[in-house]
Amino acid sequence: MTRELPVDIDRSSTVPLYQQLATQLTAAIHNGTLRPGDPIEKEIDLAHRLDLSRPTVRQAICEMVTRGLLIRRRGIGTTVAHQVTHRRGELTSLYDDLLQAGHEPRTELLTLDTDSTYPPAAEALHLPPHTGLVKIERLRYMNDKPLAILCNWLPPAFAEVTATEIDHGSLYAWLRSHGQRPCVAQQTIGARAATAHERRHLRLEDPHIPVLTMARTGFDATGTPLEYGEHRYRADRYTFGQTVHES
Repeated sequence: MTRELPVDIDRSSTVPLYQQLATQLTAAIHNGTLRPGDPIEKEIDLAHRLDLSRPTVRQAICEMVTRGLLIRRRGIGTTVAHQVTHRRGELTSLYDDLLQAGHEPRTELLTLDTDSTYPPAAEALHLPPHTGLVKIERLRYMNDKPLAILCNWLPPAFAEVTATEIDHGSLYAWLRSHGQRPCVAQQTIGARAATAHERRHLRLEDPHIPVLTMARTGFDATGTPLEYGEHRYRADRYTFGQTVHES
C-alpha cells in the first residue's frame, strides 16, 4: 500500500522544487522510512498533494531512477530499489567494493576452462586470436542476493589455476598474490537486455530489467595486459559513478 510521506516544499528557497522533493524522498530511503520494494505515490497524486506541476515531480522521480534509488516497472509503477552498490571510477574489485560498503560478498564459480578460445579476449590481451586462454566465470552475491556475473579471461601462463584458488575473494587480489599487480584499466560501460543465461543466474523475474555491462582490460605498470573481463550487473542493484574534470 502506498503511503503519503510528509514532504516540506519551501517555495522561498533557491533550491529547485524538484530537487527539494528528490532530496526528501532520498532521505526517507536512507533512514528506512521507505524500504526496498515500497511503492512510491503516482506522479499525479504527488503533484496534486504537494501543489507541484507533474513535470516537476517527474524530474525528481527521473533523477532518483537514474541514481538507482527507484525502479519504474510497466504495470507496477515506481518502487524503491533494493540494495544498490555504487562503484567509484577507481581501479578496485567488486569484492572489495562490497566489503567497504558494509555488505557480505559471496562467490559461486560457474566455469573454469583453462583452454578457452575467445578472439575478443585474445585481442585485448595482445595474443593471437585462437590462443587458449583461462576462462573464469563467477556469480557474485551481495548479502546472499545475486548481483553480477563476472567472466574473465587470463593469459595461458595462468593455466595452472585451480577452482579452490578463485572460488572466493577478489580476482585482483589473487593476481597480486601471484606477483601480478593491475595498475590501470581500460573499460567500457553499457546496458542491454539480459540473456536467458543472465536472467536465470541473476534471478531477473522482470524481463524489462536490463543488465549493466562492463568490458575491462587490466594492465600492469609496464602496460602488459593481465586480464580481460566482461561483467554483467543487475541494474537495479548496481550503479557506476565517475568524476570528470574540465579539460
